[in-house]
Amino acid sequence: MKRVPLIALLAACAPAQIQLRAGPRDFTADDYPAVYDAWTREADEFAWGNMDDVLHATATFESWEFRWAYVVRYAADHSLDAAAREELLRATLQDAREHHRFFVTLAGPRYREQNIAGDTSAWRVILLDPEGRQTSPVEIRRVRRPSAVERVYFPSIHPHRQAFRIVFPATRPDGTPTIAPDASQVTLRFTGPRGRVDLVWRFAGASTQRGEGV
Repeated sequence: MKRVPLIALLAACAPAQIQLRAGPRDFTADDYPAVYDAWTREADEFAWGNMDDVLHATATFESWEFRWAYVVRYAADHSLDAAAREELLRATLQDAREHHRFFVTLAGPRYREQNIAGDTSAWRVILLDPEGRQTSPVEIRRVRRPSAVERVYFPSIHPHRQAFRIVFPATRPDGTPTIAPDASQVTLRFTGPRGRVDLVWRFAGASTQRGEGV
């Protein structure tokens, strides 16, 4: 049996390189699964004291690049004409300039505590830049009944998980960007008395240049 070098195995398991850079993308509808995987992270918190799973979190960062691939797939699936696709793309990219959105699914043994949109949640959600500066969400909405589109386009949805949409501002009150264009990474953190879960997106080819989009 031929042995595969460890470095090759690690490369195969590593997330695809992702970029914050705005600007046009050249995607087809078939590219969506790969783009989804590239912008999705998952992690677990485990309580060794009582040998218990505390939180399983999966999150998709709806970045500029992700949104572009999403619209291309959505337009193909729904047979939208060029004008309708362009309008949808323009609207979502404008929103990307104003908000950082994450689609999140959570699972754990304490159902009520996993409802991060409710008063009984054991978890605080924050976004951290590479310097550790924190940004709180402006909206956390529980997706009680995921649509057919959400179930197909976000396969982390599962009957035993709760789904949420989390929104952060793209700009802080002082006018600085929540995620700088040249940031090396960004972290979505779930933290509280039960533990901490960090989901990290590391960016390749970070640049200070902003794209103009469509």
